[in-house]
Amino acid sequence: MALSNNNNNNTLSHLLPLNWKAKITDWLQEDIPSFDYGGYVVGEKETTAILYGKSEGIVAGIPFFTEIFEQLGCRVEWRVSEGQVLQPIQICAHVYGPVRQILIGERTALNMMARCSGIASQAYRLHLLKEKNGFQGVIAGTRKTTPGFRMVEKYGMLVGGADTHRMDLSSMIMLKDNHVWSTGSITAAVQKAKAVGGFSLKIEVECRSEEEADEAIAAGADIVMLDNFEGNALKVAAANVKQRWAAKGRQVLVECSGGVTEQNIEKYFCDAIDIISLGSMTQGVSFVDFSLKVQKNA
Repeated sequence: MALSNNNNNNTLSHLLPLNWKAKITDWLQEDIPSFDYGGYVVGEKETTAILYGKSEGIVAGIPFFTEIFEQLGCRVEWRVSEGQVLQPIQICAHVYGPVRQILIGERTALNMMARCSGIASQAYRLHLLKEKNGFQGVIAGTRKTTPGFRMVEKYGMLVGGADTHRMDLSSMIMLKDNHVWSTGSITAAVQKAKAVGGFSLKIEVECRSEEEADEAIAAGADIVMLDNFEGNALKVAAANVKQRWAAKGRQVLVECSGGVTEQNIEKYFCDAIDIISLGSMTQGVSFVDFSLKVQKNA
C-alpha cells in the first residue's frame, strides 16, 4: 500500500477543489462533440463491464474514474483501493449501466487511470528508494505537468507518497534565472517578491553557485535551489551553505533539481539536502495498463 487512504473520514478526495467535477464534464464533452456513432450501434441495454489491471503498479485515480461514470448514469463498485499495489491480471472494479453510456466513458476513464496510476507508481518507487537509503528530506514533483490535467497528476504524486511541490504560480514564490535576469539581480527580485507576497508565502531562488545562494538568503529567501550541480559538488555546496548560515542563526532549506531521475536519485541523498525535485515524475513516466471489458450477452 502506498499512501494510506483507508480512513473514510480522511481521504485524498477531500483535497479536491469545487471545480473538479466540472473538469470531468469537459473531458467527456471533448470526446463526444457531436454524434456518438458507435453508441447508436449498441443502444441502451443494461450491462456490466469489468475493469482489469493488466500491469504492475499503484492504483490511483479512483475518484475521477467513479465520477466519469456517475456523470453518465452508471455505477462503479471497486474491488481495489486507492494506493493499493496492483498484481496483474487483477479485477479492479465493476461498472454497471447502459452499454452506450459505459462506452462513452471508457476511453476517458482508462486514459486518466493509466496516467494517474503511472505517476503514483513512479512516486512510490522513489518513496521506497528514500526509505531504503534513510533519506530524511522530501522527494517532490514539479510544475512540469500536462496543461488541464495537473490536478490529476499532482493527486497521483500524493497517492504514491511524494510531495507535490508548489501547485501553481500562486503557490510559493519561485524566482528562477529568467526572473533574476529580467529584474537585474537576485536581491532586487527577492525584495520585489517580498513586497507583494507578504509573510504567508515562502520565497525560493534558483541558484547556480554558492555565491548566488548566499545573496538569495541575505535578501530574505527561505529556500535556495542548487540547480544542475554535478557530482559531489552539490553535496559540498549544500553543506557549505547550510553551515555558513546556521552559524549566523539562519535556518534555510536547500533544494536540488535538474537531471534527477529514478535511476540516479540515490546519488543525491545527503543530510545537507532538504528537497529533491524531479520533473521525471510526470514527464516520460510509464503508464499502468488497464482495460474495460463489457460482458458478452448470455
